[in-house]
Amino acid sequence: MIQRFEIENYRGFSERLVFDLTSRDYSFNTHITKNGLVNKAIIYGKNGVGKSALGLALFDIISHLTDKNRIYKLNYRNLNHPDNPVAFKYFFRFSSDEVIYEYEKQEQDYLLHEKLTVNSKVLIDYNYFSDIESERFVSPEIKGNLNIDLIDNKLSVLKYIYRNTPTNNNSPLTKIIQFCEGMLWYRSLSEGNSYMGYTIGVEDLTEIIYKSGSLTRFESFLQENGLDYNLEFKSENGMHILYAYFNDRKSKAPFTSIASTGTMSLLLFFAWSTLAFKNVTFLFIDEFDAFFHYESAELIVRLLNKYTNFQSILTTHNTYLMQNRLTRPDCCFLMTHDRIANLYDSTDREIREAHNLEKMYINGAFIE
Repeated sequence: MIQRFEIENYRGFSERLVFDLTSRDYSFNTHITKNGLVNKAIIYGKNGVGKSALGLALFDIISHLTDKNRIYKLNYRNLNHPDNPVAFKYFFRFSSDEVIYEYEKQEQDYLLHEKLTVNSKVLIDYNYFSDIESERFVSPEIKGNLNIDLIDNKLSVLKYIYRNTPTNNNSPLTKIIQFCEGMLWYRSLSEGNSYMGYTIGVEDLTEIIYKSGSLTRFESFLQENGLDYNLEFKSENGMHILYAYFNDRKSKAPFTSIASTGTMSLLLFFAWSTLAFKNVTFLFIDEFDAFFHYESAELIVRLLNKYTNFQSILTTHNTYLMQNRLTRPDCCFLMTHDRIANLYDSTDREIREAHNLEKMYINGAFIE
């Protein structure tokens, strides 16, 4: 799990931004924290403060440690300091191991430096552009007999060692790679759906439902959201078309041709939950309820809260979700241009389960 993340000079983050996922000692909704860490987080913030950029920054790690799908973005470095590198620092907790992985880049595919520390012991401290052996350090305990002489700074030292040494499932190095390979980011906005991580290429959303045999579950999911559809797949020209039937099945139409934007967002969530949620390690849904009624947004939060096997982060503007029956003060985060902190750390007041978090927020009880 990710315990803490630090980013500096990335896109809109001119100064260092620290995102701390350490949980607090609350006795309610304990299922949304795990091993002292926030397992289900919700991020609030005004337009343009960097909620989406934070998600992109968190997922930069997959661009050089995995071969999964990724998104390329212009203006990688902060334009106030275009000559400075971008610095990333991840604090992981895997069982009893505390793992810190940090690196610097000039661009998304231009590594400058990597450092791996496990339980306070440095295992990698590799400067790609130094001829000094001590500045290209790799511990013998993870290098073995491998000769490391990389000529391409697009290739991560950590990934190179993982791919060229015997796999040890108990190794923190293996745990980092496997964690990153299970990371998933997605969003649904007016310009369409986009995703990164977890897989390479995704089938048509309705095809996922067809292959998983989950049509009945999908109908029930829509009913929970107030949508009563009679659905059925038909094979046409080698394709499986999902039809919605009307008027006692006397008429029909392809489901995706009549579904609203909100209904298509529900389809997107259901398809990803069917495809990935059993194996995903870290989920980030950007603007997850941009097209949802507040009741559907609450349903999605409740469903995600049941998945204790992965960390998830949602970004939203929907203060209705800021309720202790759905979340906790240490799991709700407020973000500004230069700070992100949970509600617990954003006020001097003691917050109890009976407090109305939304009302406190609207009345200015929290420092942003």
